[in-house]
Amino acid sequence: MEKVNKISGDQIKEVKEILANKAVTQLEQGEDFTELAYTKVEFGYIYSREAGYESLFKVITDQKTVFFAAQKGSLMRLQDAFTEEQFQGTVEQMKLFHGSWL
Repeated sequence: MEKVNKISGDQIKEVKEILANKAVTQLEQGEDFTELAYTKVEFGYIYSREAGYESLFKVITDQKTVFFAAQKGSLMRLQDAFTEEQFQGTVEQMKLFHGSWL
């Protein structure tokens, strides 16, 4: 397994903002949200690897929760079948392997 690196406090804020903004642009008004005013983003983990950042996080809107994964420089919206239980399980596994750096 490729080694992960810790991200500094200032850098992690910047990475979270970039990932959250990119994720919100993938949401569709009417289907995923009515208003973005109360939308929030919760990160399960963020790690730095040679190929870029790796993260699992969710965007919670007024209509639904949408899960996203960032890996090797790409941001992917996960299928709607991905559940909160899968999210929590994956986060816990990553924390066991690499520690919690949020």
